[in-house]
Amino acid sequence: MGKNNKLFGEEKIGKLLIKFSIPIIISFLVSELYNMVDTLFVGRNVGRYGIGALVLVFPIQRIIIALSIMIGVGTSTAFSRSNGQNNMDKARKFVRNGFSLSFLLMSSLTAIIYIFSDKILVGLGASEQTLQYANTYLNIIIFGSTFLSLTTFISHVMISLGNNKVSIISTSIGAIVNIIFDYILVVKFHMGVKGAAIATTVSQIIGFSYAYYNYLKVKKEYKIPSGFHLDKKFIMPIILVGLSAFIIESEDGILMAALNHLLLNTVGDNGIIVLGVISKVYMFLFITMFGIASAMQPIAAYNVGAKNYKRLKSVMEKTAVYAFLTSAIMWAGAMIFTPQLMALFVKDAEIIEESAKAFRIMVSVFPIVSIYYVSIFYFQALGKAKASILMSIFKQLILMLPISIILVKVFHLGAIGVWLSYPISDILASIASFMLIREESYKLNIKVEEQIAIENRKGTIPFVSN
Repeated sequence: MGKNNKLFGEEKIGKLLIKFSIPIIISFLVSELYNMVDTLFVGRNVGRYGIGALVLVFPIQRIIIALSIMIGVGTSTAFSRSNGQNNMDKARKFVRNGFSLSFLLMSSLTAIIYIFSDKILVGLGASEQTLQYANTYLNIIIFGSTFLSLTTFISHVMISLGNNKVSIISTSIGAIVNIIFDYILVVKFHMGVKGAAIATTVSQIIGFSYAYYNYLKVKKEYKIPSGFHLDKKFIMPIILVGLSAFIIESEDGILMAALNHLLLNTVGDNGIIVLGVISKVYMFLFITMFGIASAMQPIAAYNVGAKNYKRLKSVMEKTAVYAFLTSAIMWAGAMIFTPQLMALFVKDAEIIEESAKAFRIMVSVFPIVSIYYVSIFYFQALGKAKASILMSIFKQLILMLPISIILVKVFHLGAIGVWLSYPISDILASIASFMLIREESYKLNIKVEEQIAIENRKGTIPFVSN
């Protein structure tokens, strides 16, 4: 592990962030592609009820992805912190417990969802027209959830070990297979949502196969224990640290389900279709932001464990700058090409026009929200689970959902009220997170000054690359 110690403790921070964010960005990209590509093919080849079905299943998919990321982030962060403390035996046990948790949790969840799929979909707002499509899609893709979860877990562990190639290749394989099979099954064989679901599941299995093959080699090299094992002493830290990541991912699904009902009762099916279309593009804007913030976590966690507070401060500052700049670039491109992006999913000119208008309102202040999400990932790395969890639910569940209800129900703004709730909550959440980060920076500055004073008394100030 000496190589990784040198990387996290001495390598230039900008270089580290770029190196480790790329595979994570690709991983996030593929996670979105699994659902977005299906929506694209189904929307243009099946029609509105096909899109409706995928919108209904979306909250379930978000929960599955959220649980996968929770375990991956929790294990990766705990592993890096243990490594920073030079406790490799503890780090190995975190990996073993994380893998066991991922497999057993997803296997159980698959069985539960399959058995109660009808009731779950009706609860999410399925109608007679959409229930059959949604059930067909859900009952196939659910069997790929365990493979998706384990691939996500392996990707995070590999990155913590300094190996980002496996994540890049496995996720790229999955994306390519999904696109190819979607085209063959949906377009050529006219299998509709069933074909899209099969394509997604097959791509997840193939991507996992490659990741697991490489994981076995690394497992042997680093002497990670075999077999399934769940130890509360290791499982709880994984869950607590990863819980805010789970909330970030899952709250999209919760919010989507709530807004679906709000729009249906206000403007009807068109509102749900517009929300379904713009949400696909909206979530893509977060990819670089989340990728950079996630890459920061093992670096920050290592330096927390090593008590290198000067470097920790620099990690936070550069992460915030990189996240803002990349988010601004993504936002500018999306604002310029909004109609073209909407047209990828639907052919109806009216829906395209409504979607473009709604999207531009929704993302009007998007770049500033980068500080909000960076603060969440930063608190995770520090091991401050309560702060990260509170911030995770703040924007969408505490702010956005009530604001959208007030604007629609009290001020009678209709769908516009839903779209306006996004920038309003972005502004408020960004202000709150900035205040928290400023307070944390003040505490960190005190530690940095103390560290410098100690080094000066020793007569040596070690060089730390920024």
